[in-house]
Amino acid sequence: MPLNGNLRDFTFTQLLNLINLARKTGTLFIEALNQIASISFRDGKLAYAQIGKQTPSLGNILYQANKITAVQYGTLKMRAGQITDKEFGLLLINANYITQEDILQSLQEYFVNIVQSVFTWEEGIFYFDNEKMPPEDKITIRLSLENIIIEGTRQLREWEQLQDEIPSMDMALKFVDGATKLNLRNVNLSMEELRVVRFINSKNTIRQIASAARLNDMEIRRNVYSLIQAGLVEMIHPAGEVTQLGR
Repeated sequence: MPLNGNLRDFTFTQLLNLINLARKTGTLFIEALNQIASISFRDGKLAYAQIGKQTPSLGNILYQANKITAVQYGTLKMRAGQITDKEFGLLLINANYITQEDILQSLQEYFVNIVQSVFTWEEGIFYFDNEKMPPEDKITIRLSLENIIIEGTRQLREWEQLQDEIPSMDMALKFVDGATKLNLRNVNLSMEELRVVRFINSKNTIRQIASAARLNDMEIRRNVYSLIQAGLVEMIHPAGEVTQLGR
């Protein structure tokens, strides 16, 4: 029986449960929000995931995970030229820059983050291709889906709450009386919250702040809600026209 349909009728959670129970092998494609997610499984376990048509390189994933430095990444790329992810990973291990465990852990976190982001997609066309798997030069993992489903369901509930608390991304933020960028330096804020604070003014919308701070919808709503709950900022209608934020 073909596995295809729309997330309005068959949720992502139900899809993962079915793939897990049936121990399916292949790739699930979901097209929604002008994006396409490709999630591969082997015997019902997560093997690979990406969003968009551009396949991320192992070097980029490890660099973003702070497992290697920009110098290490650049040096090996220049020395090796155009090589596959598997070859690049072997170079890193042989150079004692990183261990095999570091590589697999970074890939696992990267793939899981992609899968969890899809839990918030409320609609979209999906289909499962039993024959499609990642290219041979890509490094895959084998990760059980049970914990991913549990955490994804928890995040979905959080997402629904955050949508209720922050229903519009087109609102702006302002500091409450007594709170400014300067005196917030003495407040114990997370790195993400500090990135949000940097762009707060009466003209910049939450959507623009998210783009400038490089945060997705879940992350920006979570951090804005945290700042509101701490009594540091409040939502307002943007003053005048929204301007383009600098990086």
